[in-house]
Amino acid sequence: MKGFLAVHEQIFRKTHDLDELGRKCESIDPSLTSTLMAARDLTVFAWESRYPGDTEVPSTDEAKNALAIAQAVFDEILSRLPESVRP
Repeated sequence: MKGFLAVHEQIFRKTHDLDELGRKCESIDPSLTSTLMAARDLTVFAWESRYPGDTEVPSTDEAKNALAIAQAVFDEILSRLPESVRP
């Protein structure tokens, strides 16, 4: 999402909040809404395991589902980037 925003020369704050980033992406391309809605629940994975304390380890099914959502978001956003910036 940050790459998509950067390509579109949109300023965004330093954050792991996928809801916030998703809304900014949707303001550029509203057709991303359905894909990015699913990603909003992944925000917790961006920070929870990075910091010490009582963190809950996701089940195998939860982790597989989260990975599938993240891959779908990645693929969808990548397909909308100019070929000159794609890996």
